[in-house]
Amino acid sequence: MSRRAMAALSALSLIALLALAATGATATAVSEDAVHEVAAQLRCVVCQSLSVADSPSETAHQMKDIIRERLAAGETPEQVRAYFVEKYGTWILLSPPRQGFNLLVWVVPFAGLGLGLVLVLIVVRRWSRRPAAPAAPPLDPAMRARIRREMAEREP
Repeated sequence: MSRRAMAALSALSLIALLALAATGATATAVSEDAVHEVAAQLRCVVCQSLSVADSPSETAHQMKDIIRERLAAGETPEQVRAYFVEKYGTWILLSPPRQGFNLLVWVVPFAGLGLGLVLVLIVVRRWSRRPAAPAAPPLDPAMRARIRREMAEREP
């Protein structure tokens, strides 16, 4: 082989290595923990009571692959969630955002719990303040004497 051919071959292999390195640098490795964290916040569209992370369905596996691809492309977890919200609506989120009408989902349970505790306290206070059973009327001296006499008669 001539020197020119060797130089050209070396230059081509160097360019190929640089291109391969540049391609590998843009695709970042994504940990399964990062994929699981995002998938745990999204609802599976097939088994709606489970998150994408917990669902065994094929659709959930495809959604996890999409999450993995988007994270590898450099998107943040918030951007990946926003992608799914854009595609499916806020229904896809397992925990609704704390704004607007959805704020009721976060406030009403605590307000109900507080109201229940107040009602329990009111009922307990009323029960503790009820007057005791009325005391027996005081005995007059004649009745006392009769009781003593009858008790004395019963003693052996």
